[in-house]
Amino acid sequence: MPSRTVACILIAVLNSPLAAQHLAFKASSVDGKIVKIGDGAVSAVCFLGTECPMARAYGSTLNDLAERFADQGVQVVGVMSNVQDSEQDIREYRKALGIEFPIVHDSDGSVADKYGATRTPEAYLVDATGILRYHGRIDDQYAPGVARSAARREDLRIAIEQLLAGKPITIRDTDALGCIIGRRPDSTQSAKQSSGAFTYHRDVLPVLIRNCIECHRRGDIGPFEMDDYDEVVGWAETMLETIDDKRMPPWHASPDVGSFSNARSISPKDIQVFRQWVESGMLEGNEADAPEMPEFTEGWQLTQEPDDVYPMRGRPFVVPKDGVVEYQYFVVDPGFKEDVWIKEAQIVPGARDVVHHAIVFVRPPDGERFSGVGWLSAYVPGQRAIQLPSGYARRVPAGSKFVFQMHYTPVGIKRKDVSRLGVVFAEQEKVTHEVYTIAALDQEFEIPPEVEDHRVKSKTFYLPDAAELLAATPHMHLRGRSFKLWASGDDERSALLEVPRYDFNWQHTYHLSEPVNLDAYEHLEFEAVFDNSAGNAFNPDPDQWVMWGDQSWEEMAVAFFDVAQPLKRPKGGLVKNQAEPRNDQDQRQAAKAWREKMIAEYVEKALEKMDANGDGVIYASETEVVVRHISFVNWDINSDGKVTRDELTKVAEGVYK
Repeated sequence: MPSRTVACILIAVLNSPLAAQHLAFKASSVDGKIVKIGDGAVSAVCFLGTECPMARAYGSTLNDLAERFADQGVQVVGVMSNVQDSEQDIREYRKALGIEFPIVHDSDGSVADKYGATRTPEAYLVDATGILRYHGRIDDQYAPGVARSAARREDLRIAIEQLLAGKPITIRDTDALGCIIGRRPDSTQSAKQSSGAFTYHRDVLPVLIRNCIECHRRGDIGPFEMDDYDEVVGWAETMLETIDDKRMPPWHASPDVGSFSNARSISPKDIQVFRQWVESGMLEGNEADAPEMPEFTEGWQLTQEPDDVYPMRGRPFVVPKDGVVEYQYFVVDPGFKEDVWIKEAQIVPGARDVVHHAIVFVRPPDGERFSGVGWLSAYVPGQRAIQLPSGYARRVPAGSKFVFQMHYTPVGIKRKDVSRLGVVFAEQEKVTHEVYTIAALDQEFEIPPEVEDHRVKSKTFYLPDAAELLAATPHMHLRGRSFKLWASGDDERSALLEVPRYDFNWQHTYHLSEPVNLDAYEHLEFEAVFDNSAGNAFNPDPDQWVMWGDQSWEEMAVAFFDVAQPLKRPKGGLVKNQAEPRNDQDQRQAAKAWREKMIAEYVEKALEKMDANGDGVIYASETEVVVRHISFVNWDINSDGKVTRDELTKVAEGVYK
């Protein structure tokens, strides 16, 4: 290589930001220990925050790094620079996460200023002389909205090993992702504002009450509270970033298709008020100008205290601090001696931070005629309990059991969970409509590697007669990109829902503002689009073929639909899209013929979909997970481990009763 080229490269390296920074400092940790950086030891300095979800998730990773390299002269040091983090908050953080390495409270932000740190977590690898050798993320396991089962590249660990070995650090700078470090407002800028400038108490708090505080308050699911000025100041820039990125408020349905009673949105006017407040110095204002805080329902969000509460089991389930937890199933016997009707149901998690989602299904006794897949209630973060219309309820047959399906996501510390189901019963004589859930799914798809728009389509086997659609719940995993739903018939196709940016972390049930009458349609059909490319930041591994499976690195293409049927239906109401029968006998014959036709179609479609080896019998191993755990036991009437054509016929007779 020519000497001039070598010289140019050397000059470029020496003048790079990493080579130029001397980051030595000395400080006391919150537990009274003296911390020295750049004084003879290699240091991994990590900026953290007590409430930042990513900073909490990386606690155990940093503990492991500290232990792994301690005997090689490497120290891990945490720095807390958030204005909203007190020393007591930091001590509680260390205790909750079992942090062993020292943490410095950078109360005036001087260490963050010296390092140029802006995020939590943000890592700096500093050599024994105080020179910066690596900067950026700890690894790629976590990112906003992303929690992989394991890191694909452990950047900080690799940089430490290369530095200790005297080798060049191959990747010296990466993007630090996470929460923005909360800084104090610029007092000189705030002082310049006129009396007409926006203030927290008068202008911003009403915005937060309308849009945020329902979840961001003490004891609820938001990671921090928004009813406190100092707390909001510390989080303000992160809040604005999540609004601009459309991560908050959490809602993903297109406004151009359908109308939904549980839609969440923030108006452009409210966004502008908050933005101007942040940009003008975040004035507190006069507390007397603050609006009265609304009263929120704690715990249960039902219209009354539940009539009965059913824990998932008598002892807690222990969620490990890390790794992957397979779906857990817990069966509860509510002891029903006769049929009951449930008009409200809600799942309350015992440990909100680790419950990714929970579903409770009804498993009726063998041989019981039962409509739908047995869905009773579901919990996902941010989703509120929805009340059914007056007179609408779900039937639970005598002798049924509740099945809790629990999906846990470890958060860096061991947690114990006992989730509970609360129900409100309806008086049978006041029930006018039976509500149940049907599903459409495809489990035969195979998504090729590096494909960004793999499309999977499916539709319901049938639609109940005289039914209304109340709600839809699409479900995919980390490669899910978008979802569309239609109601379709011979001559008509109506768009009901479009989710252009599906987000696995927010699995909404979309409740229609007005029920959709399904009489004119034959099916509910959907199209799910998956992105298995490297461009999908959530993708666990773009090099893999992906098929159906429980875990988030596998995929699902399924949608659940809440439908309602009137208990009293006109005679012959089973007949769709047919001329009016001339008399009662014709009506009865037409209804009977239609019912026999639909039963036969149901049986054939079930066999076509699930009888993988074509032997005319469906075995549990041939079915998808949802069917295997919930519906198969209802279809297998004689409990011999297989479902025959005769058993499917009996199931269909119950559907078209």
